[in-house]
Amino acid sequence: MQKRTLGSDLTISAIGLGCMGMSEFYGPRDDSESLRVLARAVELGIDFFDTADMYGPHHNEELIGRFLASHKPKARIATKFGIVRNPGEYQRSLDSSARYAQQACEASLRRLGIEQIDLYYVHRVNPDIPIEETMEGLAQLVQDGKIAHIGLCEVSADTLRRAHAVHPVTAVQTEYSLWTRDVEQAVLPTCQELGIGFVPYSPLGRGFLTGRFQATEDFEEGDFRSNLPRFSEQAMVTNRRIAEVISDMAALKECTPAQLSLAWLLSKGGNIVPIPGTKRLRYLEENAAAASITLTADEQQQLEAATACLPVLGERYTPEGMKGVNA
Repeated sequence: MQKRTLGSDLTISAIGLGCMGMSEFYGPRDDSESLRVLARAVELGIDFFDTADMYGPHHNEELIGRFLASHKPKARIATKFGIVRNPGEYQRSLDSSARYAQQACEASLRRLGIEQIDLYYVHRVNPDIPIEETMEGLAQLVQDGKIAHIGLCEVSADTLRRAHAVHPVTAVQTEYSLWTRDVEQAVLPTCQELGIGFVPYSPLGRGFLTGRFQATEDFEEGDFRSNLPRFSEQAMVTNRRIAEVISDMAALKECTPAQLSLAWLLSKGGNIVPIPGTKRLRYLEENAAAASITLTADEQQQLEAATACLPVLGERYTPEGMKGVNA
């Protein structure tokens, strides 16, 4: 597995592993299978695991903590704070205060069973709390040795600049894929200008760009995608054209649609590390193999042109989920 560096010194595998679906949102969980996936990821050279305290809530960090305790792999752990949820509820509040950062960090360290978090993100910024206050609190956690690097999720370019002026930001995590390219307007150029890494989540469009999902009945019971605007029956009929274009071009490249989508992201800059999520060995191995696929400049241009002209119907989240996005 190739390596890439986020910020100035966080060197990790070129493709990471998003762990959210191992706990909730994408149907029933299976801890035994998830632990096998984590172990296989390490074997494949993937050493960057992405989690958050709100996944579960708390279950995802506890699961990764179990894995770290029993395997002691050389893995980098990224986790997040700032979204506050009650168990069993999707409705949430945002707390990005310095006080809450300290409290949440201590709890995450306990659940993960580690002494230092490699990359600690503000999951969502509460616009009523100055980002400078948040960054000062996180800088103190760095000084105390509890976190090694600071990250931000779903922030605007302006917020990123203000945050970076207080303390270096190592990475920004935002949704980015062939059907979600908003970050190219301002956030991604700002990251490149300031030497900040970029971590695309949902790089496969929550699985839609792979062509696996054709209708709402394809989702398992409890899968939150069935409630997202982009996955309504009407939206999927329109959006399916993008998945079809990707599938056709992947066939010409002799790879899978997932691998083509990830290879495209990797081609967009050396500071980009996508984190496709999965809880199945088959998809983990497929995604990892994308790191060895190279797109020519012509292939990249053709793929972008073919998908950019197609409309994308529906917001990324429900109104509840959009809270704190581009803050």
